[in-house]
Amino acid sequence: MWNDIKPAFFMLIIWTVITGIVYPLAVTGIAQAIFPSRANGSLIVVNGKAAGSALIGQHFIDPKYFWGRPSATAPMPYNAGASSGSNLGPTNPALIEAVATRIKTLREADPDQRNPVPIDLVTASGSGLDPHISPAAAEYQINRVAEARKLNPESVRKLVARHTEGRQLGLFGELRVNVLELNLALDGLR
Repeated sequence: MWNDIKPAFFMLIIWTVITGIVYPLAVTGIAQAIFPSRANGSLIVVNGKAAGSALIGQHFIDPKYFWGRPSATAPMPYNAGASSGSNLGPTNPALIEAVATRIKTLREADPDQRNPVPIDLVTASGSGLDPHISPAAAEYQINRVAEARKLNPESVRKLVARHTEGRQLGLFGELRVNVLELNLALDGLR
């Protein structure tokens, strides 16, 4: 019987070592060599401490900061362990109510702002973790942030322009602004 089991046992050991040890170490080593920042979570480090990831949104509610897209994660916003969308369709009353509440919150935070609210400020992304907003969403918030920080709106607008990322490879995606990076740059202003 051992002669029948022996080849299967050795194949199990060999494939376990290859797929469970050699392959993961090779992939990790290549990732660390080619793109170490991404392999380590694209962490943004400020004064030696991780302030967050460039890939996961942060929850900002203070008027002196730019606000990101709403998060659909629970029990807290931008919970990477609970990544998911709200799965609410466009005619769902719960989504309509949530959007109306978010619009009201934005209007209350900046009563002088009369422009239409950009859609990405009132709807969650598919993952609920999106770290970016559109340039229009950033533009919508410039006056509120400038007023809260007692800055010239034009200097805040220039900062937004410097933190606007282009399309990937010049073709794919849309222009976008990373909210965490922008807010950290705001904190760095003198």
